[in-house]
Amino acid sequence: MFSSFFSTSAPVDPDAPTFHPVTPANAKEVFGQLDPKDTEWLCASGFVTETQVFYTMGEDGTFLILQIIHSAFGVWYPTIQFTCKVFDPKTKERTWRSINVSNFVTPPPGLDKRSSKADEFSVTYKSSPGSDLPESYTIRANLSTDLQVSLELSRPKDIPGFKVGQGEKGGYSYFGPDLTKPEGYVIHRFWPRYYATGHIIRNGAASSIQGPGMFIHAIQGMRPNLVAASWNFANFQSPHQGGVSAIQMEFKTIETYGPKGSTSGGVTVNLGSLVVGGKLVAVTAETHLPGEESSSDAVMKSRASHLKAQLDPETGYQAPSELVFEWAAPSILPESTGTYAAKVHVDVGDHEHPKGLVEKVDVLQEIPRVIKMAVNYVAGTKPYIYQWLNPATLMLSGPEAGQSTEVEGTLYNEATFIS
Repeated sequence: MFSSFFSTSAPVDPDAPTFHPVTPANAKEVFGQLDPKDTEWLCASGFVTETQVFYTMGEDGTFLILQIIHSAFGVWYPTIQFTCKVFDPKTKERTWRSINVSNFVTPPPGLDKRSSKADEFSVTYKSSPGSDLPESYTIRANLSTDLQVSLELSRPKDIPGFKVGQGEKGGYSYFGPDLTKPEGYVIHRFWPRYYATGHIIRNGAASSIQGPGMFIHAIQGMRPNLVAASWNFANFQSPHQGGVSAIQMEFKTIETYGPKGSTSGGVTVNLGSLVVGGKLVAVTAETHLPGEESSSDAVMKSRASHLKAQLDPETGYQAPSELVFEWAAPSILPESTGTYAAKVHVDVGDHEHPKGLVEKVDVLQEIPRVIKMAVNYVAGTKPYIYQWLNPATLMLSGPEAGQSTEVEGTLYNEATFIS
């Protein structure tokens, strides 16, 4: 049984593709609107890690991450964690909790599998079709005697959730030479922008939080160190121009998974979207093969670049001092033809003089023990996540000739190094 978890046996044809990215060849098929089942909990067995993450940027600067992690490993009973991070960029105060919850269930009585609950938290999904806010979540969490969170978040009707690719298998990337029997998969579904209101109680003192955010439902159907060697994530939110957001999720495969056999890896897959004027206007998706040159005038762009990388002695990785994120895609609005494009350049400093660094997360200190043992023992990896929060300027252009604007906002971004 364990061989099925750890096997990466070579295909019969040594030159057969061992990775099949989600990104469609046709730009018209990139935007896939979410079906109700797309954000239901899968709770699969085997080696599967499933997460729901809610990122909220308070109008006062407070940054809040709420995450539920459902981790399965073979015959062992799944471990479910609830994590919470609160960060105040003004004071640099950071509050962090990660707890293993008890009596997790989905669906709770009377609800569907978009809702979940445990002794320590509840997430209740509500549908209001035909309204200005057709979907919402209510989150209640009692994480310790000195940390409780209550949050209501709603998705505006003109900002639908999305996946890259259409139909039941939209959002999937597959690993292995045989698509009928893949060795693994990853799935991403997004709400690119919501509006949240609520409060946080820390050490007996309550503070309110309200502002925009985004939601990701992601599933990794294999060991995390086999999915990717590295990840990038960007979440830009601004209240200007009726509401603007630019998000990205990017991963780069390990050498085993690539376009031509088991040593052709290093494929980069990047998914993203743009919200302008309170409307989802574009969905971006791009795949870069190893050694491939990126076209500067491509109609479709979805890219993350590290600049001025330096060795961080604390982690052993070449960490960027600056990052650039780019988006471009045809408009998905029927009333607006043409291309939307955006770019943001952020200076995060170096390891001696960081700018906006929230935390360097030692991942093996946070994941469940049984998965930690498997990942560390089999792969010998020591993954780290760099998290930054900075004011940023998004350079935005739309279909209208000559329209190019600067949008001031806040950028939360991550760079994850696994191997």
